[in-house]
Parts: sequence; C-alpha cells; structure tokens
Amino acid sequence: MTATQIPDTTRAELDAALQRAADAAEPFGEQAPAERARQLRAVADALDAAAGELIPLARNESHLSEGRLTGELKRTTFQLRLFADTVEPGDHLRVTFDRADPDFALGPKPDLRRMLLPVGPVLVFAASNFPFAFSVAGGDTAAALAAGCPVVLKGHPGHPELSVRTGEIVAEALRSAGAPEGAFSVVLGFDTGTDALRDERIKAAAFTGSVPAGRALFDIANSRPKPIPFFGELGSLNPVFVAPGAVAARGTDIAKGYVTSYSGNAGQLCTKPGLLFLPADHGLEGALAEESAAVASHRLLNERLHEGYCGRRSVVTDVPGVRVLADGASGSAEDGAAPTLLATDVDTLLANRDALLEEVFGPLSIVVTYTSEDEARRAAEAFEGNLTATVHAEDSDTDFVATLLPRLRERAGRLLFNGWPTGVAVSHAMQHGGPYPATTDARFTSVGTAALDRFLRPVTYQNVPASLLPEPLQDQNPWNIPQKVHAAG
Repeated sequence: MTATQIPDTTRAELDAALQRAADAAEPFGEQAPAERARQLRAVADALDAAAGELIPLARNESHLSEGRLTGELKRTTFQLRLFADTVEPGDHLRVTFDRADPDFALGPKPDLRRMLLPVGPVLVFAASNFPFAFSVAGGDTAAALAAGCPVVLKGHPGHPELSVRTGEIVAEALRSAGAPEGAFSVVLGFDTGTDALRDERIKAAAFTGSVPAGRALFDIANSRPKPIPFFGELGSLNPVFVAPGAVAARGTDIAKGYVTSYSGNAGQLCTKPGLLFLPADHGLEGALAEESAAVASHRLLNERLHEGYCGRRSVVTDVPGVRVLADGASGSAEDGAAPTLLATDVDTLLANRDALLEEVFGPLSIVVTYTSEDEARRAAEAFEGNLTATVHAEDSDTDFVATLLPRLRERAGRLLFNGWPTGVAVSHAMQHGGPYPATTDARFTSVGTAALDRFLRPVTYQNVPASLLPEPLQDQNPWNIPQKVHAAG
C-alpha cells in the first residue's frame, strides 16, 4: 500500500503555526527545567499509550516490520525521558557567575552572570527511514523541546498519516501538561518546508536526509537576510578497515557481522558500512557472498528511494574493475531489494572516487582489498566526512591501527573498535555527527543528550540589578539549579 494522500499545509495554516510558535517562545523558554521535564515525560507516556494505534500506521506507510517499529517507538519514548532527566536539574543552562572585583588584575571587573537560553522556534525536518525515532517526536524534536524551543515539524511525505496522528498526540500531551499553545505543530508539503525555513520567526533548523536535499536547505538557511543555524545530517559511507591479524583470528565472524550490518533494515541506515577494507589475501569472498545471498529481499521505504537505489546501483556496478560477489538486482519497488555485494581494490577505488565514494542508500556495499599499510592509509585519506569509521584489529596489528586512527579521526565523529556502526546508543557520550558531508556542523550531535546544545545560545548579564535578573541568575536561586560562582579576588 502507498502512503495516504493528505493535503499539504496551506500558506495561511503555516503562517498561523509559525505565529503560534513565535508567541509560545518566551513563555515556553522561561519555564523552569523541572516543568519542562514533566512535559517531556507526558509526551513519552502518551506515545507509549498510543502504540497500538501508531505502529499499524507506521507499518502501512513504511513497510518496516512490527518488531522493528516496536523497538523504534521504545527508543523514541526512552530518549524523551532521557532528555527530561537531563534538563530537570538545570545544569544544562551552565549558569556561571563572576562576582564584581574592583581589584581585578586587569582593572575593575563588573558583576557578570552567564547562562544558556533557548534560541527560539525550531524547524525540524522529519526523516523517512525512522518514522518514530527521527521523525515527529524524534531526537531533534526532543532536543529542541528540552532546550525550551517551540517546534514546527515538517512531516516526511513517506508517512504523512502517521506524522499527523503522532503530531496530534504530542501537541495534546504538551498542552495538557502545561506547555503554551504553539509549543509544537506539524506541517506538510515540500514548499511548506522551504517557506518555513525562510521565515524570520524560525531561529534554527534540523534535518536528516540526503546530501542534495540537505545542502539545498542549508544554503537557504544561510542565504536569509539573517542567517540561522542549520544542523543537517546528510550522507556517510562509514568505512570499516580490517587488519591482517583480525582476519586471521576471526575472519568468518567478521564476514557474518559485516553482512548483517550492511544489509540490515535493507541498508536504509545512515550508519550502514558502505565499504569494507580487507587485506588482499583475506580469503573471505566465498563466505561474504554466501552470507549476502542468504538475505531475503526487503521492500524499501518508498518508491522514490527504490528508484534512487537502483540508479546508484547501476552506476557503481558499471565501474570498470568492480566485480559482483552477490547480485541483488531488483525489479519493481514491490519486489524489494536483496543485498548487492561488490569487490574491487584500492587503485580502482581511488581512480573512480566520484562513483564509488558516494553513499548508496540501500542494501549495497563494497569490499575493497589493500596490499599494504600504505594502501590502507591512502584509502583512509580519500574519504570526506563520515559519521563513523571502524577498525577491526588484534594486538598484533598495533602498527596498522596507529597508522589509521589519526586519519580516521580527522574524518569521522565516532570511531569504533571491533564492532559495527549500525546501532547508535542514545546516551550522554554519544556523538552522531562528523565533518561535512556527514553533517553541516561537526561540533554537534543529533543523537544523545548533547544534542540539545544545538538549540541554546549564551547570554551574559553585566551589572544588571538583582530585581531584573532571570531566576537562574538570581543569588537566591529559586529554581535550585547548579550555579558556578567565581568569587572576587
């Protein structure tokens, strides 16, 4: 079945949603952290209670399994509660005092009080491949709400019915928990999204999707008369390098793990390993081909993605010097796609960078052989920015790893050792971002509690009378949040 046809948001409806968000910005941003935490938990509870309604909607529109969607909804409500736990104490505001000091070494120092404030209404573009966790109530929405920013959510056309219903549940939960009207709304339509991005009432935007779409939106955000931050997660190849010692010690297990990682969810994950680098004498082609051929076809999220996958697959398989180990050729979108596994060497890869070093969104990956540490190093240096880079190695591979890690660190936001990049923990220390084109700003993450930093900005109050200071900066500390005080002297 195809996605339900729901009319795009009209210009008048968009204008009303943007104005409600603008009107809500001040009262929502001034709420105490404990109040906002309570509202986030209310949203999580409401989504959990609606699982029986939402999961069938998601299955119908995304072709994902009930088990996958059940786990994804659990992740979604978990991260809402994690953000609630994170902001409730108030230390995310980073309140810092410098007391006035007439005897300061550089001359009299004024009373300085610094804190982080929400940036204002945030436009979030929902992703197609995670209809819950990176969509209406996903990580970007949770982070922005946790920071105190109203959210205008541009729904993805791949699951409009789910988007509208989820949006209704989120908005009602926030209202019932005391959030101001306009703290959250859902809008639909391609032009709706770009119109909202250009509107001066939007103060920041977040996006997960393709490089062309993300770059176009990034350029709009930066070409506004008053540019705004645009946090885009775009494309990533997620290379995996396997050292000789690791092949000798556990080559068969590596082959199985790799196929599971690149073919899982039909390869429709931003962390899918797009290339596996193996020593030339690895002897694993048979195992890799057999494991790949055993994976059944899976229907992709929508017809547009299927067409894009087939087009990119043709480009890559037509490169001279690229061999097919597992032929997952696909016909119609209804037939789905089976894993396609290709093989080549470093010289061919470097000679055909435009074709081979571009993400293929779907169940395709390339095994690349290297003949020396120098070749592996040159391959690592060929990559642009990535979300992840992985190394499989044993103690005997210390020199190999020491050569690679500095080069991979320059090009990735998360470095993995003896694991697989698919699966991103929602936690305090997670970094889900990397140099362009992985993301538009490598300093930030879109997964984990640090994601709310994107939607906060610092303000310092200098010699402001106590009666005019916001609650977090008052000496009596009515919110009872952490205050770091640097006394005079």
